[in-house]
Amino acid sequence: MDRKQNLNRNETFSFVNPWIRYFLFFFSFLFWAFSLLIVAIGVYVKVQKATDTVRDTFLIDPAVILIVVGVVMFFITFCGCIGALRENIRLLKTFSFTLTFLFLTQLAISIMGFFYSDQTRDAMGKFVKKAIVHYRDDLDLQNLMDYIQKEFKCCGWNNYTDWSWNLYFNCTHENPSTERCAVPYSCCTPVPGETVVNTMCGFGVQTQKYLEANKLIFPLGCAGKAVLWIESHLLLVGSLALGLALPQIAGIVLSQILISQIQDEITSVL
Repeated sequence: MDRKQNLNRNETFSFVNPWIRYFLFFFSFLFWAFSLLIVAIGVYVKVQKATDTVRDTFLIDPAVILIVVGVVMFFITFCGCIGALRENIRLLKTFSFTLTFLFLTQLAISIMGFFYSDQTRDAMGKFVKKAIVHYRDDLDLQNLMDYIQKEFKCCGWNNYTDWSWNLYFNCTHENPSTERCAVPYSCCTPVPGETVVNTMCGFGVQTQKYLEANKLIFPLGCAGKAVLWIESHLLLVGSLALGLALPQIAGIVLSQILISQIQDEITSVL
């Protein structure tokens, strides 16, 4: 009788912990579903655009960024889902390796951004300059720039005269645009009690000196404002970084534990 019970226990015993297996599956499935939502939103926004985006704005198009991020997330979480469900070591190793690579890449970028702050600022400056140049070419890009300037209460990258990089706002005498020497309305300081936004509040501001412009707009550039914001919200920035890192670390640890357990299971059978 005891021998039969021992045999039954040996047959039902498994090195693979079902809690770890199914937790990793549901963990990956949640982010997999989220990645599909991101891709769907990105594709919808891209299709709904009234005009085609210029090639030069492709890499800074918010819709394209959403699609790329969603596709990468879909690939990684798909490997995690199926790998955990089917106990497939290859898929789990792909999931673990990709997550580790992304985590180390983000860590390296953060460290380099901290130690090479000037180079990072220059790289961000090139990105923002391209966004300013193509401000009128892409509605999503325009909305993004307006949102950033409103939230950070800034104008341009270095200062408000950066808007001369844009063809419409360029402040040269040869420019025939009606918006010559202007800045977008998102640079303007809000008027208390104003119910209708005055979209022409920034007209001619680039011809004014700093003190004069300060009465109408936020004259400081977004570069300086972003640095000040980060310095005054270090706890929030740290929490966001931790919130981004923890799911990746959890995925790496769980997948490695599951891989080890599956390998033990295979060894015990052989």
